[in-house]
Amino acid sequence: MLRLIEEFVFWYPAIMAVTWMVGAVIFYLCNERKGALPLYETPLVSILVPCFNEADTIEKTLKELSKIQYPNYEIIVINDGSSDNTSEVVMGLLSKYDKVRFIDLKENNGKANALYLGLLASKGEILMGVDSDAYLMPDALNYIVPHFTNPYNGERVGAVTGNPRVRNRSSLLAKLQLCEYASIISLIKRTQRIWGKVMTVSGVVVAFRKRALLECKLWDRDMITEDIGVTWKLEKNFWDVRYEPRALCMMLVPESIKGLWAQRKRWTKGGMEIIRRHHDIFRSWETRRLFVVYFEQIISITWALCWLLMLIILLIGLYTTGTWYALPYIWKSLFLSTVCIIQFAVAMLLDSRYDKNLLKNASVAIWYPFCYWYVNALLVISQLPSLFKRNKKLATWDSPDRGL
Repeated sequence: MLRLIEEFVFWYPAIMAVTWMVGAVIFYLCNERKGALPLYETPLVSILVPCFNEADTIEKTLKELSKIQYPNYEIIVINDGSSDNTSEVVMGLLSKYDKVRFIDLKENNGKANALYLGLLASKGEILMGVDSDAYLMPDALNYIVPHFTNPYNGERVGAVTGNPRVRNRSSLLAKLQLCEYASIISLIKRTQRIWGKVMTVSGVVVAFRKRALLECKLWDRDMITEDIGVTWKLEKNFWDVRYEPRALCMMLVPESIKGLWAQRKRWTKGGMEIIRRHHDIFRSWETRRLFVVYFEQIISITWALCWLLMLIILLIGLYTTGTWYALPYIWKSLFLSTVCIIQFAVAMLLDSRYDKNLLKNASVAIWYPFCYWYVNALLVISQLPSLFKRNKKLATWDSPDRGL
């Protein structure tokens, strides 16, 4: 049994790395290389900006959103009961930016609730969700909107997620995440799009068709990761979810261990909640395209647990029998590290066309496998209880780490 676990721990990341690389290259050849879809129409787009304690970042966000090179959009800022002076800052900016409207909530009820109220106030059929510490590049909507208005298959599109880029790059932790977003997150989204179903949109930059949201009963307000939850609800209702790498969004990432841990803890819990809530996909053959994504999530969790088990066995062996016990694992570690570096190289070459400075930070990628395997295993174990209990309260949010 231990032999099988050992082989699984070794081969799973290697096979998935190759799968992601092949899928991303196919996506590039079939989609990116052909160029962007033409902009047939310019319907009104409502940009929703939910915020909580963002007095230091919201002005920069609104300034950048006002530069969008799309002729027909509005901006709706939803202050979700901030305890700082976010409300006063936004009120002072309303006269400066005529496209901005403001919803000022007095109680913190969570991001999903803020988005829900933004939807009610919106005038556009297309809703663009942007985090309050992030901003779209000026041409982003010109790449996203055509997916919805394409006369051939645009009516099937329920959501389009963009390409988040890290803008704070001063620390090693931030540079690691820069490499991660390009080489892991972006690569996986390309491959999942080839499979037909995306695990999750990026909550920091995603556009929705309002009709699709209403049909699937909007966001789950009791889920801490509303972006993962709504993705699955859309796809279970047979709406198409797409990835548009040209739609860039500049965002801030955590630059402290505590902040990064809190972020990844939230992501891991969201993945656990998806497994528990959406096991009913197996009741219908019509949802079969979600099977692969669901199983991949389960296998990833299983791998983290098995990896931790093998690490414990290895450490016990080192303590009781000496260093020779670890020797058979050296070549396997070197092999996995090599595969990982190749994966990073392929992904960065694909994404470097959107980020000219990406390759300058590539050298820090060698630290990523070591950090990711340890942190991911610990996160999975810490969030296993989420598989067996449901949150009965609104998922409120705390002030996240916005970098140094």
